[in-house]
Amino acid sequence: MPRPRPRLRTATGTACAASAVVLAASLTAAPAAPAAPAVTPPTATGAPVRWGDCPLERVPAGMRCAEVTVPLDYAHPAKGTTRIAVARIPATAPGRRPLGSLLLNYGGPGGPGIASLAADPRPFAKLGERYDLVTFDPRGVGLSTPVSCGGSQQTGDEVPGDAASQLAALRAVAERCALHSGPVLPYIGTVNVSRDMDRIREALGDEKLNYLGFSYGTRLGAVYAAQFPRRTGRMVLDGVDTLTEPLTEQALVSARGQQRALENFLSWCAHQYDCVYGTNTRTAREKVEALVERLDEHPLVGDDGSHFTGQDAVGAIGSALYSRSLWPDLAEALARVERDRDPVPLMELGGPDESPPADGPTKVPDDNAEAALTAVNCADDPDRSNDKASPQAIEQEIRDLRDEFHRTSPVFGPGQLMTVLSCYGRPAGTDFIRRIDHPGAPRMLLVGTRGDPATPYEWTEETARRLGSAVIIDHKGDGHTGYASSACVRGYVDEFLIAGKLPGGTRSCPAGE
Repeated sequence: MPRPRPRLRTATGTACAASAVVLAASLTAAPAAPAAPAVTPPTATGAPVRWGDCPLERVPAGMRCAEVTVPLDYAHPAKGTTRIAVARIPATAPGRRPLGSLLLNYGGPGGPGIASLAADPRPFAKLGERYDLVTFDPRGVGLSTPVSCGGSQQTGDEVPGDAASQLAALRAVAERCALHSGPVLPYIGTVNVSRDMDRIREALGDEKLNYLGFSYGTRLGAVYAAQFPRRTGRMVLDGVDTLTEPLTEQALVSARGQQRALENFLSWCAHQYDCVYGTNTRTAREKVEALVERLDEHPLVGDDGSHFTGQDAVGAIGSALYSRSLWPDLAEALARVERDRDPVPLMELGGPDESPPADGPTKVPDDNAEAALTAVNCADDPDRSNDKASPQAIEQEIRDLRDEFHRTSPVFGPGQLMTVLSCYGRPAGTDFIRRIDHPGAPRMLLVGTRGDPATPYEWTEETARRLGSAVIIDHKGDGHTGYASSACVRGYVDEFLIAGKLPGGTRSCPAGE
């Protein structure tokens, strides 16, 4: 499972938080204009959606928000309900035949859809002519009963280094998350969120769900199609997550994908006239490894007493690899660290002091994204670390894996290895996702990017086999997901979502197009 940092998130590497897809430059949104609440016609459940102002400081013109009430526990509806925050921008070309709603999910787990769409709807302008653009904050996220762990999930330096103490501290973190999250935490996870999506579809009055999901949002779309194949409309999954691999395998594949993306960046850097690592990509890789090791042994200390370690550098590098447009900034930031011992440019790319987004009038816990990411990944994982095993057995398991992770990626492997214990102390997860196999959903479009650092291309092929009804766009470029960066990918996606046209077999989109 991968996981870096800013706006669009993916489903892996809990300790790392993940900078998901950079869809476009940030939009300077207009203040929301007051308007009378609009009401979507009642659905089969008799529950209308009442659209009103959005609880954010600034939103695009026309954007309205609402809440959809759903069962807390679908298996036992009498346990109560929870509310899912949704937002909509109506279709901008009303003179043409509307296509209903297009539900967007930006990734995660833990990524708020409403704040993301409010920040910049422009990447979806063409789709927004014919579709109402709709997004939501999944249960436990953002404006939808946000979960929290009351602060960082790190165990702290004061915990003794022996295995028993470290594992006890992890269990204490899990207990703190349960304490601060409230009744929604046991019912968080992709299976329930996909059911919430069906309630949203029904509340909007759409016969079928048309959907565009990125990164973790691809797992969510696949699970929806498995549960509701006859209600699945036109579905696109971009930056495809795995459905099958156990946590250890996910972490290994993620480390391999990040290493591949780093080497692609270093190859690019070697062809720039001022690359701090010179023109030899092999020695450049060794110098990055040396930088991480050096900063872990001797962190840089800021004027405020803060420390910038090698693992902080790894997180920042991983964030910048999510978009090729950030590579020049990454090259400059690494040069500043190497030549001037100045970590600030790297920190600005997604390092440890990154400021949380403004929440507007409605306060969301600062740790919500990280808390939700861990909670969902653990709820989806039936192969978590066994907290009934002895500390010595778990310590031996980690020791046995260490060399393999280091061989896979000396830079990213150590951090990915620690995600193997990210679910320690939490209850067992579902095996539903692992069992998805040819659910009978209509044909859908999957986009895989060869240089993706978060969701490696092999996961696209694997998920296509599991769904049994998918056409693949093989994007030869770099960065996480393809829709924002490739006009070729965007053309295939828009044609399918708007006109319903799918190519036959796998299609290729070259890098840079």
